[in-house]
Formats: sequence, structure tokens, C-alpha cells
Amino acid sequence: MTDSIQQLKLEDVIGDRFGRYSKYVIQDRAIPDVRDGLKPVQRRILYAMYKENNTFEKNYRKSAKTVGNVIGNYHPHGESSIYDAMVRLGQEWKMREELILIHGNKGSVDGDPPAAMRYTEAKLSKISNEMLRDINKNTVKFMNNFDDTEVEPTVLPAKFPNLLVNGSTGISAGYATDIPPHNLEEVIDATLKVIDKPSVKVDELMEIIKGPDFPTGAIIQGREEIKRAYATGKGRIIVRSKVTTEEMRGGKTLIVIDELPFEVNKANLVKKIDEIRADKKVDGILEVRDETDREGLRIAVELRKDANTEGIINYLYKRTDLQVTYNFNMVAISDRAPKRLGLKEILASYVKHQKEVITNRSQYELEHAEKRMHIIQGLMKALSILDEVIRIIRESDNKKNAKSNLIEAYGFTEMQAEAIVMLQLYRLTNTDIVELETEHSDLEYTINQLREILGSESKLLSVIKRELKSIKKEYSTERRTLIEDEIETIELEKEVLITKEDTFVSLTKDGYVKRTSPRSFNASTVEEIGMKEEDRLIFLKETHTLEQLLVFTNHGNYLVIPVNELQDIRWKDNGQHLSSRFNLKQDEYPVKAVTVENYDAPLFVVTTTKKGQIKVTALKQFEAVRIKRPIVCMNLKAGDEVTAVNFSAHGKDDMLFVTAKGMTLRYTLDNVNETGLKSQGVKAMNVKKDDEIVIHQFIHDETHLVTVSNRGAVKRTDLSVFEEGGRSQVGSMLLKDIKSKPHRIVGGGLIQGDARIVMQSAQSQFETTARSVRVTGKYVNGSFVVEEEQFGIVEEAYIEQQI
Repeated sequence: MTDSIQQLKLEDVIGDRFGRYSKYVIQDRAIPDVRDGLKPVQRRILYAMYKENNTFEKNYRKSAKTVGNVIGNYHPHGESSIYDAMVRLGQEWKMREELILIHGNKGSVDGDPPAAMRYTEAKLSKISNEMLRDINKNTVKFMNNFDDTEVEPTVLPAKFPNLLVNGSTGISAGYATDIPPHNLEEVIDATLKVIDKPSVKVDELMEIIKGPDFPTGAIIQGREEIKRAYATGKGRIIVRSKVTTEEMRGGKTLIVIDELPFEVNKANLVKKIDEIRADKKVDGILEVRDETDREGLRIAVELRKDANTEGIINYLYKRTDLQVTYNFNMVAISDRAPKRLGLKEILASYVKHQKEVITNRSQYELEHAEKRMHIIQGLMKALSILDEVIRIIRESDNKKNAKSNLIEAYGFTEMQAEAIVMLQLYRLTNTDIVELETEHSDLEYTINQLREILGSESKLLSVIKRELKSIKKEYSTERRTLIEDEIETIELEKEVLITKEDTFVSLTKDGYVKRTSPRSFNASTVEEIGMKEEDRLIFLKETHTLEQLLVFTNHGNYLVIPVNELQDIRWKDNGQHLSSRFNLKQDEYPVKAVTVENYDAPLFVVTTTKKGQIKVTALKQFEAVRIKRPIVCMNLKAGDEVTAVNFSAHGKDDMLFVTAKGMTLRYTLDNVNETGLKSQGVKAMNVKKDDEIVIHQFIHDETHLVTVSNRGAVKRTDLSVFEEGGRSQVGSMLLKDIKSKPHRIVGGGLIQGDARIVMQSAQSQFETTARSVRVTGKYVNGSFVVEEEQFGIVEEAYIEQQI
């Protein structure tokens, strides 16, 4: 027993087993054969139906019977996978030429599943006869089935290039394939061109095959991409729906969609358009209706009479599956290995396959014709000496003896003697003798023709061409898909898509954002804003729905929110938290906000961190396509965070920095070079390790700096005392340094005239005005406005508003 145990490395065993599995999945499951364009399960379904005479000219048969037959004889897998494959072969919106006819519910373009196989009936379609024609004439190789009780074909004869006509899609281990369907007539004409001119170029083939021809019609854009796909086997085209407009009563417009891109789910598309209408993502859509009936597909989008029809159509192209991208990846099994093939390689492989099929068929027919000729010659000889033949047979003891006597007397072969003794008496008439002579003549012609085919490649190719032309004449249909040379660029104008409405946008420190109608805003005072108890307003602006709100956070990110997508909330109600829209970190909060209408505006965003970094970035860098997640606008070092964001129109503003320890530095913004989004910026101020910047503002018309310390001291300083310095300097001291209980600035800002100052501790809040505090110079800590022991340590202070 122990002798049979092998000591092997796990990685070797897993690698070997997965390699075998991958080879099986690639070759025998998910990737089609370049010769007949079928995956093994599809081939087995067609062959099983053919063998059971479930063909086009016969009656329909229960699908369950076919599925059971396929499982029992050829494909021992789950019945649902076989039935799904069988149904797909009969769905006219997925197959350019259906290979199976299904009677009953076979699903729909809405993604509805087919009825259970016990309810539906099926049979091979007429064109499937061409896929299987002459399969009983040794045209293709057969192999044993899974239990060696039956044989099955390794490939079908396929009298037309099915791989291109019906296309294929599949995913296997390490490989995937996406081959679009094409027009039968065009594919056959291209095959004939490859036969006549083996050196043909892709450009010449594209004069015949314009591009894919989807069963659902639609429009393809991008002829150059089609050419690249046909040359390399890989490419990307745009497929868009066929859209027309109709005028309705009352000046309304109706957008009508009657052809969809290949494999687009109609129900999902209608639902998506209706969601756009309900969410008012585009202005002007009144109703969306699915009017599909027996006459054909039809989706109707009713518009308001003043709606911009072209703008709405472009939006639907851009935001729905009304327009999709189709990626060519023409991988097929060729010589038992997966290969990415161009158009010419696929057609050449098919021609090579047909050479083998016609050669094998001709050889088979020649052998049978020669055997029949041999028998006819024996019968004709026997009829010429009929009396002697009858005498020998009558004098013989039995059939075997009769055959032996005929062979001995007249030199007949075993086969001829068998035919003679089995000859029926009615065939001894003069009429039958003439028939034998006619058959002899016909066989002689057939044998000569078959020998010519086997002996001459040109004759062989002429047979292939003749049969292809016959298929083309019988089954060709008009092209359904329109090809356009260029890919149309879709420009979406906000004015077209969104109704311009005036509104107020607000943001609180805790991250609650909302837009409010002017009616709701004007019905209350600013102080009556709805928000949590210890929250406060940090941004409020009258704007409109065509603008975007940019929110900058302390983590160096910025958030882009189209104003029209903000919830319209009453002024006295709480807003929507930013975290419901963006994945924010637990300690991430907004620092600054601004509304933007045009990113090309000459504006610079100036970002400052508490550790003393600064960066200047042009506003146009902040324009983003993907706005569903936070976007990095400044790379921060460990332990650092953004404390201030300012906006400069010309890049030369005068700036003032103030640290917690009271260090101040003043210089102009043109000392800082402009950098991109991903940079860390440069050093704004030389800040000590135990210090940090708490105030950074531009000086415009302001006259004084107000600072509030943690001990409750407020200081008002004239800005004229701050001298110009340079970037990255330490700066000058503003406060008097006290060793025992030093003052640390916790907030403040620049003011013009008077302002309300709000101070908050852990348990209290106190308000005062700037004018109530006397103006002092440097090295003074200011005036105490609260009792430190009673009020507690001031944790936050801010300038609330100008009064």
C-alpha cells in the first residue's frame, strides 16, 4: 500500500492540475473553434438534434428531450448550462442567423429568462442543415464520447463561415473572446475573395465586409477601429442606437428608439432613462414609454416643447446604454490552441477547413462510386449471359455455393457475385437493363469528376466556391447595421441639461451641506439655519444650479458636488452630510468651500498646512470627470493637515501667517511657484516642531488682525505693524512670551472695521466685538475678556461675521 504513495511538492501538483483544467476550459468549453465557430456544447447540441432527426423539415420536439440526450450521450454537465446554450442559439436578437428554432417562450431582449425546457419545443433551423451537411460522409473526424459508448464530431463541416456570421463570446482561464456577428452575404463574398486572391489585404476585404452586422441593427462608428480590429484581432468601436424624432401635438417632441446596440438590455435601458427623468438629471423629459409590440422594438421618450432635443439625445448617448463600446477580441481555437486572429486569418482557416471537408467527402464518394461501378459492371455482364447464370444458380446447392460457382465459372468477384444472387427477377426486364447502362454512364462521369477534384486544387476550390455561392443565394439577407466613418464626439452643455435655477448653498463645519430655494431662505434669518447644536456655518453663497461646489478638507482632499445634485432642503432643516455622498475618513472635515461655474477662470487655489507647507494650483487643475470620491489636492506629510484654503485672482496677493505661539510672517503670494495637484507644495513659514500655523489669510481691505488665546485674551493689532518678509522665514513675535502659563493662539482673523468674535470652551460660549478690544502693538498678549478659571480653556475662536 505504501509503495503507491507519491511524495510530491504541493505547488507542482496544483500547477499540473490547474494546467490541465485550464487546457480543458480553453479548448473544450469557452472558446469557439475557428473552423465551425462553435463551442463544444453548441456542437454537441446541433449534432444530437441532427442524429435524432430533429431537423428543419420535421416537427418540433420537446427541448427537455434534446437536453437529456445531450447530457446522456455527449455533454455530462448541468442541464441549465446546456439549455441556456441551446436557447441562445435560437434567440434572434443574439444570433445573426439562428441555428435552432424554438417554439415557446425563449426569453426576450429585456433579459427575461426562457420558459423551462419542459414547456418549450425546438428543432434545427434550415441553415443548420448547412452546418451539418455531409457529416455522414467522413468529412470530419469523430472521437469517442465521455464513456466510449458513442462517437461525436470534433468539428462540423460548416458550409458557411459561422464564426464570423454569428460571432462568439466567452471567458476561459487566461483567455476571453468577443467576436461580433457579420452579414452572411458579405462574409461569403470575402471568403470567395480569399480563395481567388490568397494575398488579399485587409483594405480589400473591408470593401466587401463593411464591418459587423448585429442582429439588433444599430449604428457603428469608427471605420479605422474596425480596420485595426480586422488586422490585429483587437479593436474598439462605438455602437449607438438608431434614434429618430417625431413632432407631437402642442409642440412636443418624441424621441423614438427602434434599434439598440448588441446585447443591451432594453428593460434596463428604459429604467435608466426613467431614473434620469425622475432625478431631473437632464431637463425636459416628461415621460418614458416602452412601446415595443409585434411590429418591432420601440422606446418613446416624450419631451417638453421647449426642451433641447439634441442636448437630451447626447446626454442619453453619454450616460446610458443608448451608446456602448464594443471591444473586438477575436480569439478562437486554431490547431488546438487559442489564438487571436485577424479577419484574413479566420477566413483562410475556414478555407483550409473546407478543403479538408471537400477532399474527405470526395474520397468517400469516390470509394462508394467505384464500389457501385464494380457491382454495375458485374450485373451488366451477368445479364449478357443471363441463361448461363440462371442455370448455374439453379444447379447450386445454396446461396454460398451459387456465389462460388459464378466466381469459378465467369471470374466474378465476391461483391459482384453477391449482387447477382440477390438480384430480383423483376430487374431482368429490358427497362432495367437500360437503367443499369444509364447508371453506369452516370457513375463513370461522377468518378471522373471526383478524381479531378482530388487531383486538382483549382477544381477543389471551384467546388468550395460553387457551394458557398449556393448558400449565399439561399440564405443572404440585407445588412441591418449602419457603418459610419468617424466616432462622433459628444459635448454636453450644462445649460442644455440642467435648468438654471437660483439657489443658496450652505456648508457647516461638521460637514452638513444643502441647497435652499430663495423662497425658503428669505422666509427666515441667517441665524435660523437648521443645524446641530454645536455646529456652525462656514460657507453660504447665493448661486445657481449650473455651478459646482468644491469642498476642501483637512486631509488634503477636495470634493466636487454639482449644485443641481444637492438635495433641496428647507433653510430651517439640517442638511445632508458629506459622508452620505463621499467615503470620508473618521477625522476628516471641511475647511473651505467655493462654487465654480467655469474652471478656465483665472483663479488660483492656495492651500496651507499647520506644519507650514503652502502650494498654489490653478483652478483648471481641479476640473474632474469622476466626482464620486474625494480627490487628492495636496499630498501631506505624516501628522500634517490642511488648516486654510484661500483663492487668488492674480497670484500676487499680500498674505499674513500667524502661528499658535504668536509668530507672524507677511509676504506676497508671487514668492510661491505654481504646482500641480499631487505635489506637497513648498515651505511657507519656518514653523518649530511644537508650533503650528492657525491663521493664514490674504490682506485686501482689512485693517486689523484679531487673535484669541487659549487663556481668553483677545488682541487687536493694526496690520501696519507687520513688515514684509520672505517665504520660509521664521517671522516676528506677536505675543509676549510667558514661561509659566504661555498664551497660545487658538483662532481669529483679519477684519475691516468691527466684527463679532465667538469664543468656545468645553462648557461655555462667549461673544464679544472687535471694537470693544483696544488696539495694541506687538509683544502684548491682549485683553482678557473671560475669566479663565470660570470659562475654562478656550478651544476654538472665530470671526463670525462683519457687523
